[in-house]
Amino acid sequence: MNSKKAAFMIGISMKAGKIAGGEVAAEMAVKAGNACLLILSEDASDNTVKKFNNMAAYRDIPVRRFAPKAELGRIIGKGERSVIVVTDQGLADNILQQLDDRATE
Repeated sequence: MNSKKAAFMIGISMKAGKIAGGEVAAEMAVKAGNACLLILSEDASDNTVKKFNNMAAYRDIPVRRFAPKAELGRIIGKGERSVIVVTDQGLADNILQQLDDRATE
């Protein structure tokens, strides 16, 4: 159930213009200091996971894994995406709560 809520909140965030989707946009958002939450797809490559985990750890940004690339892209109305960044703290907190609740189900 919380997976659906998380997907819904990610979609709302995209409509609000608070998502940077794709590796280039996500990297730019992280480096600009705009990232509040980094979400990696469940099937992201090892290199992508390592790269973004390192960037996020350096800047103290929470990271979560959620959905395959195709599903993550569909949620934000785009093609496949390995990584997305939420740039609004309130939305990021809500999504983080949904993703963490999903992990305890």
